[in-house]
Amino acid sequence: MSEFLVDADTLANARFGTSQLTETVAALKLLRAPTEPWYRAWKDTHVAAFQDQLSKNPIWASIVDNAFGRSWVADFLTVPPLEPNQELSDELQLLTALDDDHIRADLSVVRTPLPDVLLEATGLAEQAADLLTWVWTATVEPDWPRRLRLLQADVVSRTSRLSEQGWSGVLRGLGPDVRWLGEGRIQVNRWDYPTTDIRGQDLMFIAAHTKGVNVSWRKPDRYALTYPVTGIFAGTEAPAEPLVQLLGRNRARILVEAADPVSTTVLVATTGLSLATVSDHLRVLTDAGLLERRRSGRSVLYWQSDTGRRVVRRPAPNRHRP
Repeated sequence: MSEFLVDADTLANARFGTSQLTETVAALKLLRAPTEPWYRAWKDTHVAAFQDQLSKNPIWASIVDNAFGRSWVADFLTVPPLEPNQELSDELQLLTALDDDHIRADLSVVRTPLPDVLLEATGLAEQAADLLTWVWTATVEPDWPRRLRLLQADVVSRTSRLSEQGWSGVLRGLGPDVRWLGEGRIQVNRWDYPTTDIRGQDLMFIAAHTKGVNVSWRKPDRYALTYPVTGIFAGTEAPAEPLVQLLGRNRARILVEAADPVSTTVLVATTGLSLATVSDHLRVLTDAGLLERRRSGRSVLYWQSDTGRRVVRRPAPNRHRP
């Protein structure tokens, strides 16, 4: 398993935040590979245009084919931001400053030998930046305000949990393979890579719409752990009109978005409704037996009951309730 070795200074200065580049690379990964059901509606909307772009640009297609391995992504795609919440154009400046040999070296770590199109091409950094800019502009930016609200709600939830549960509780909630091991050791994944000593360095936790936990760095002193946001892609599926007529549009939307456990804070962020309005709708839906609830620290989580799933016409999942 892979580990970060940290000290008190690293944890004291660690920050949670967002990254437009990280969100864009996560979207690129979702577009190129099979994905979970909750991302499928978004992917179905954009994958044809994405494949059309790749067919028109063989260098883009070759970068996509060679930059993603089973346990590794080419480093030039995963550099964490200098500060949380930067604009994509600012984050891409480091990428566009790289020369072709650097890009090819990063790609060769993932897959070798590289195809002729990459060995012979020039301006690879600019091509990669153009690819990422297209993915951002076409597939992420139109929905960015809603995404950002969800990401920020998750960040607020994580940081508030820190005061209640400490780093052990926060890390345990980031992903199934992330945990506090004690003695300054954080398990970050199950891949067999050497321990990374980041004592005294900068550590950032980046919330993103991604399938799993990933680590990245801007050596020698900046490291990041990207984790899946809670309530991933809530709201991408509009409630059916009969459900709207039965419950009202806002209550129907809240019921649909509670397909998996979700907090009041996240629902406020994704719906744009006030806290008082969301709380009132949650009370009505819970009293009607359509939602179940459970306290988790200072938060209360809500999710569809079996009756609620039948009303929404979704099959019950094959998993234990929280």
